[in-house]
Amino acid sequence: MSYIKIYFDDKPVFLCDEITPGIDEYRHHPDAVYIDELSTSAINSLLHEINKPQFHAGLIYDKDFLKLKSAFFKHFTLIKAAGGLVKNGAGEILLILRRGKWDLPKGKLDKGETLEACALREVSEETGLKNLELGQLIQITFHTYSLFGKHILKETHWYAMTAKGKESLVPQTEEDITEIRWAKKTELKKYLSNTFETIAEILSAENSQAS
Repeated sequence: MSYIKIYFDDKPVFLCDEITPGIDEYRHHPDAVYIDELSTSAINSLLHEINKPQFHAGLIYDKDFLKLKSAFFKHFTLIKAAGGLVKNGAGEILLILRRGKWDLPKGKLDKGETLEACALREVSEETGLKNLELGQLIQITFHTYSLFGKHILKETHWYAMTAKGKESLVPQTEEDITEIRWAKKTELKKYLSNTFETIAEILSAENSQAS
């Protein structure tokens, strides 16, 4: 089974080649849109419905997942990015406050750069940490936004990282980062009410492991 979840603000749209029980729960909501006939007009209709306040979720099903993904993605400008879920020696997780919301450090991929190098560079630039150890890819998230009239789809690759030793945290203010904080896993729940849905998913997974 293949699927991806794309967030339009806090509203998810699933692209899938199989309807699992978890996805099926969204399908039966009265304000969900379900499409099982892949066409440009159907996708345009879904994208129009997303703008309505009552819209709950969207599901697009096709047995050919790669065809489905290609058909949906062509409606957007794709931007790849990478970031890190950084832990220190005490197992605390690094959070940044960006434009009033708690976030994880991340940024856009430069031309010719690997995703791993991008993740390390962006975490270092946004937090001031230099002594970082790269771990495994833990998740890929998708969210959309508009920029200068263009519809952007951002694909962010999140890597586990470890901060070695004790270093000063320096917020990258030109990226609107005003605070950096080390948070215990048991404290993560209080940050979930003031973050983005993609970040909440990553932090919720960490929070459940701490429970």
